[in-house]
Amino acid sequence: MADTTQPIPANAAVDPSRRNLLKTVGITAAAFGAASAFGRPLRAQSSDWDKTFPQSDAVEHSKVEFTNRYGITLVGDLYTPAERPSDAMPALAVAGPFGAVKEQAAGLYAQTMAERGFVTLAFDPSYVGESGGQPRSVASPDINTEDFMAAVDFLGLHEGVDRERIGIIGICGFGGMALNAVAADKRVKAVATTSMYDMSRVMAKGYYDSLTDEQRAAGLEQMSRQRWEDAASSEPALAGGLPDSLDGIDDPVIRMYHAYYKDSERGYHPRSVNSNDGWTVTNPLSFMNMPLLTYIDEISPRPMLVIAGSEAHSRYFSEDAVAAAAEPKELMIIEGADHVDLYDQVNIIPFDKLQSFFEEHLVA
Repeated sequence: MADTTQPIPANAAVDPSRRNLLKTVGITAAAFGAASAFGRPLRAQSSDWDKTFPQSDAVEHSKVEFTNRYGITLVGDLYTPAERPSDAMPALAVAGPFGAVKEQAAGLYAQTMAERGFVTLAFDPSYVGESGGQPRSVASPDINTEDFMAAVDFLGLHEGVDRERIGIIGICGFGGMALNAVAADKRVKAVATTSMYDMSRVMAKGYYDSLTDEQRAAGLEQMSRQRWEDAASSEPALAGGLPDSLDGIDDPVIRMYHAYYKDSERGYHPRSVNSNDGWTVTNPLSFMNMPLLTYIDEISPRPMLVIAGSEAHSRYFSEDAVAAAAEPKELMIIEGADHVDLYDQVNIIPFDKLQSFFEEHLVA
């Protein structure tokens, strides 16, 4: 376990307004005009390359579908090394960030790890992107944890995968979901996270646990009454996404997320939650009373690797998760990196470390 002594940078002020908090967290969502049947993908699938990163000649890519325990159809991108051994291979399920789609950071991680000898599956979680579920633009600590387990189901049934050598990578808010999934799913042999967020903690308590009891109660009051508005409407109200312009906005966290999700040359994607119009107003309700990392110590004796940037506003989530976990565990701090750098900056993301970690621990 790495020693980290640098203080957490206090560069993200907490807005007492619940709606502004959601924007600051970066949990914004895409609103879609087309409806889909419950449990079916939102749109027709295509294997055309529509990612935010270049396609690798060393990897084969295909679109796949699988179903979670709640009957929701999930859509993923399966990446396999173009030159595969005859034996079954180790595999990784990859998801995140919270509000992103598989064409963004998760796909970059998956393709890169496939280049390094793994079968990888980057998938859209329920209610997001090309995956099924109605209504759109919602998340769940339970269902999204289950999404990881369903990805393990799929990989374990794939003929090219050694089902005794499956790991998970969770990015940002799906880092917390990944840790929660592995605590329960004993099939997973190792887990790694980057720029990890504990979504239940930040929604319930605000950044650095600074939300007062009065502010928490006011937020719950607002969302509770919003349920009547949504029930009377044809579709739930949206909280609003990242602003199109940064004019007059000084908040460093909003500016950081904007630089990734709104930049067409970097991370913008038309299906991405965070690139577009916002989660539902009531999205935090289930997270606020259901702590994700309650049983994090039950990941042991399987290893966990937690990676965070030294300048990330979210760094404390990683530090606290590692402190609460049992051995074996490792905290890796990337000097000079902020939260979003670990989404797409390939010269900063420690892929060598991820490769060696999973090669060492994904053993039959």
